[in-house]
This record gives sequence, structure tokens and C-alpha cells, in this order.
Amino acid sequence: MKAGRKQERRLQHQDLSRAQLLDAAEEVFGRRGFHDATLKEVAERAEFSVGSVYSFFANKDDVFLHVFLRRGGAFLAGMGAAAATQDPAVQRLRDLVAFEVGFFRAHPHFGRLYLRTSSAGSPLPAGGVDGAYAGGLERAMAVHASVFAAGQAERALRSGDPDVLARILSGIVTAYLAVDPAVIGEDDASADRMSLEELQDFVTEAFRA
Repeated sequence: MKAGRKQERRLQHQDLSRAQLLDAAEEVFGRRGFHDATLKEVAERAEFSVGSVYSFFANKDDVFLHVFLRRGGAFLAGMGAAAATQDPAVQRLRDLVAFEVGFFRAHPHFGRLYLRTSSAGSPLPAGGVDGAYAGGLERAMAVHASVFAAGQAERALRSGDPDVLARILSGIVTAYLAVDPAVIGEDDASADRMSLEELQDFVTEAFRA
């Protein structure tokens, strides 16, 4: 019995240490960019030795992959929940926009990392990240497309290929995130920026039938 409790505590400690490293990596990668950041910086931010990082992850690419998988999985689950309600498609579209912006505001370091990763000309790390990122993007676009298809069936959203409309919506939200002080870390609260509700209204008018 004592051995079992000891093993449980050891596993809990490992899970906590791993989570601390991922939190630190998310912050450092978001601030410095993956290619400019080092595992030494990640370890220092987490108050670990560099050797401790290698007890959990194979290399820097592996750390990035697990940062992406952790937040990406939660993001996709939330998108799916927002799109799966019984509300009219226009409301689900607004809810999707609100969820996506809210998620990156709640995790601004990941938001900055996402913006860096999605920018043109920014190479992805190796080690399976390219495939995982592409797969996650396709799943996200499929959620968007499902709402557009439902809205077209309701004659509430504009005609057009749902897959194309999904990518246009994604581009609009990404552009908004790139100037959102809550995501990019600007302190100027007086900046004349579009509010979330205004963004939702803009999207509604852009895609309404």
C-alpha cells in the first residue's frame, strides 16, 4: 500500500514538472519565437536544469510539438462544442468567433506562438510538428465549414464553398488576434481597436445571406 502511494506521488510530481516545462516553453517560444529560443531559456524560466528537460522531451522540436498538442487539443475541443449546439447557424458563427478570441486571450503566450507559426515564411520545427499542425488546421477548418454548410441549409449564411468560407473566416480572426492587445501584450488600453462584439458583428454581416 505504501509503495503504491509513493508511486502515485512520484507520477503526480512528474506530471506537474512536465506541465511546468510546457508552460515555460509556451511563454519563451511565444516571446522569442521557436527558432530564436533555446532550451536553456526554457529550463531557466521553469527553474529546472537543462538536463531535466531531456528527461521529459527528446529535444526542442519535441517540446514544441507537445506545447502545440496540449493547447491545440483543448482549442479544437472548444471549437467543436461551440459549433455543436442547437442554436441557429448565425449564432454558432458568432459563438465560434467569441470562443476562438477568448481562448487566445486566456492563453496569450500560445496566441503569440500561434501568430508566429501561422505567419507567411515561418518554417515549422521538425519532428512531426508539420503533420500535427496541418492536421489540427484541417480539423479547425472542418468545424468552420460545418457551420457554413448548416447556415446555407438554413438560408441564413451566404452561398459559396464552405471550405473556402472557412479559410476566409480563419483569416479574419487571425488578423484580429494580431492586433488584439490582450493577445500581443500591448499595454495601451486606450488604443482604438475593434471590440470582440464589433468583430462578431463584422463577421455576421460579411457572411449573412
